[in-house]
Amino acid sequence: MHEHRSSNLTGLLLPLADRNLILPNVAVAELIDYQPGAFDLDTPPWYLGRVTWRERQIPLLSFESACGNKVVIGERARIVILNALGGRPELKFIALLVQGIPRSYKLDSQLSYVDVPLCALEQAAVQVGEQVAKVPDLLALEELLVTAGLAN
Repeated sequence: MHEHRSSNLTGLLLPLADRNLILPNVAVAELIDYQPGAFDLDTPPWYLGRVTWRERQIPLLSFESACGNKVVIGERARIVILNALGGRPELKFIALLVQGIPRSYKLDSQLSYVDVPLCALEQAAVQVGEQVAKVPDLLALEELLVTAGLAN
């Protein structure tokens, strides 16, 4: 039996070009301005190079592209720095391209799940206010970087 803790989780809704992602607040380390990363042409299309944050070089990803869609860098593009959860020493943070400022939402523990098609990097879809948001699989994102040899 789980104890019933306060059901208020704060989530951040991240606007992407073609979908919204929802993450727990604790997954996000910081929001920074968009800066083009430096990268080689032989890297996967979803890899947008490395961005400098707190004197570290963080790999920058396009979630849309990792799910098979186009990379979009809109005029409101920002970068969200995520805490990597896999415990790999070489991968402490991941930078994710977003299209606008994330918004904070109070989430109920009774999230209402929505039955929509998911890409391999999405764990679920939930209803957040008026919109559907996808729950990204952060460990799968890390795995993607590690497999492509881009983690360190």
